[in-house]
Amino acid sequence: MSSGTVTLNDGNEFPIIAFGTGSTMKFKDVTDYVGQAIENGFSHIDTAQFYQTETYVGLAIKESGLPRSSLYITTKYSLSGSPRKAIQQSLNKIGLSYVDLYLVHSPGALSDFESGWQEFEKMKKDGLTRSIGVSNFTLEDLQKLSKTAVTKPAVNQISFHPYNYASHKALLVYCAKQSIMVEAYGSLNSITQNPGGPVDAVVNAAAKRIGATPNQVIFSWVRSKGVAIVTTSRSKERLQEYLAVEDLPPLTAEEIAAIDDAGAKGPPSRLVVARLAMQHKFERSSSLVMLLAIAIIFGFATFFIARAEALD
Repeated sequence: MSSGTVTLNDGNEFPIIAFGTGSTMKFKDVTDYVGQAIENGFSHIDTAQFYQTETYVGLAIKESGLPRSSLYITTKYSLSGSPRKAIQQSLNKIGLSYVDLYLVHSPGALSDFESGWQEFEKMKKDGLTRSIGVSNFTLEDLQKLSKTAVTKPAVNQISFHPYNYASHKALLVYCAKQSIMVEAYGSLNSITQNPGGPVDAVVNAAAKRIGATPNQVIFSWVRSKGVAIVTTSRSKERLQEYLAVEDLPPLTAEEIAAIDDAGAKGPPSRLVVARLAMQHKFERSSSLVMLLAIAIIFGFATFFIARAEALD
């Protein structure tokens, strides 16, 4: 599978980068985008009951013509019916007999951790999913689940980026001790949604040194923490950029520490972000005004030249 795999605590192989169909793709026909991701080397596709993209993921898988064994499919239980009924519905929509990973989308999806997780354990035993895990679980949630769980979660998918790394340190330590794979979503938010923050400068410096993009540096930093990645894009070039991360020179210990320290300072204030957004908007507006002025001048010039030629 592309970009490497790791072995989960249940012995199954797990591709370390996934193409996600959440975020801005929720509730949309993502058939073409999933197909594009598969064509460009993504073998791990992440969907969810809540996203309402499972049917389109299934169509893209069918259109790819690839054997089931070459793809890794994750979906999630999002509090709609019992977990067993939900996974059966998901499998019908995707057109599969099993998924590779079935996650509890959030702690609130299980009204009772003990009985709810027992259903997940039974679905794994029955072959409806090869691995079971959780999403958006805190340290306290995992500790509560562990009191009655027979099978440990194989994965915990969480929002993870330099600005929340400090608050997740204890969770990462716990997951490492329990051999629970942490998978990150929203990692690029640190530079795309929080421009102008302290992380930008150190990321840009590292990008310059290794000949990478800032996005690739963020993903390299995520991988340096032993964390897998789920990301998305409608752009073919972006997808190729993300998959190329594993081929880049590694970040140095000093660069990783610099990103840690910058993230600990916190994101820029909303005022700074708003000012940068307004500046960008102003710059774009100014460019449009200039182009409009040039067009008007050109139009007048053309008119007078044509009139002069007519008089001649």
